[in-house]
Amino acid sequence: MATIEIESVECFSSSDDIEDEEMQSLVSSHPHLFSSKNHTVVPSGIAPTSVHELLECPVCTNSMYPPIHQTRVHNRCPTCRQELGDIRCLALEKVAESLDLPCRYYSLGCPEIFPYYSKLKHEAVCNFRPYSCPYAGSECSVTGDIPFLVSHLKDDHKVDMHTGCTFNHRYVKSNPREVENATWMLTVFHCFGQYFCLHFEAFQLGMAPVYMAFLRFMGDENESRNFSYSLEVGANGRKLIWEGTPRSIRDSHRKVRDSHDGLVIQRNMALFFSGGDRKELKLRVTGRIWKEQQNPDAGACIPNLCS
Repeated sequence: MATIEIESVECFSSSDDIEDEEMQSLVSSHPHLFSSKNHTVVPSGIAPTSVHELLECPVCTNSMYPPIHQTRVHNRCPTCRQELGDIRCLALEKVAESLDLPCRYYSLGCPEIFPYYSKLKHEAVCNFRPYSCPYAGSECSVTGDIPFLVSHLKDDHKVDMHTGCTFNHRYVKSNPREVENATWMLTVFHCFGQYFCLHFEAFQLGMAPVYMAFLRFMGDENESRNFSYSLEVGANGRKLIWEGTPRSIRDSHRKVRDSHDGLVIQRNMALFFSGGDRKELKLRVTGRIWKEQQNPDAGACIPNLCS
C-alpha cells in the first residue's frame, strides 16, 4: 500500500469525515493549487500541478488511492514508541476526490482528463501507453513506441527483418522427440507501412510436442483487424492451411500461444510432412499478409494484396 509523508497536512485517524473548516484551511494554505472550490483541472500538454505530486508515492511514483496512510511518525508514538496502527490522511483523500487530472501518458499524446479515481481504469487501456517488447525468448522488460521497439528487436535481440508481405519459413530440428518449452523463432516483416511479428515454435502440449506458427501485429487491436494472414504447411499430397487476423502485441506472446490462435501442427503430422525416415523434422511454412479494404459500393471487405 502506497504511503506518503506530508508536513503541511494534518492527518486524522479517529474520524470518518472532515469538517468544512478543516478543508477550507487546506485550500487556503495552498490557494495556487485550486482553480475552483471543488476541482483542479490540468489541461493536456501541461505538467501536473503540485497537488498531483502530493498524491504520488515517493517510492514508486504511482498515484495513491485510499486508504492513504501518513508515515511521518512511522505508525509509532514519537514519545513512547508504541505502535499507533495505520493512520489515514483523510484530508488528502478528500483532496484526491476533488481532482480532475490528465492521463499519465499525456506526454505521449493522450489528451484525456479524468476524475482522479477514474485514471487507473483508463490508463490500463490507454492507446498511448507504451508497448511491451514482443520478443519471446526472454523476460525482456523494455517498453516503448513501435519505431523504438523495431530498433530494439533489430539491435539488441538480433531479430531478422524482412520487407514484404509473403514469407517462406523453414524449420529444421534434428531430434523432434526432444522438444523443450519455448523453442522458438521470431521474424519481423514490414509491409503496408506496418510491422508484423511471425512466431514459429515448438512446445509441450500434454505429453507430446506440437509446432505452432502465428502472427502478431505491432500496434493496437483495433488496427490489427484491418489485416489478415494465411499460413500453409504441407508435403506428400497433404496440406494444412490457417487463415486469421493477427493478434496485437498488446496480448502477450504466451497468451496468444496458449490460446492456440494460429497454425498448430501435431508431431505425427509434422513428421509426415518432413518425409524421409521421420527422424528429422523439416517443415516449410509459407504465408502472406493482406490488408482488408472496404468496398464503398458493396459494403464488403476485399483483400488488398501486397505487390
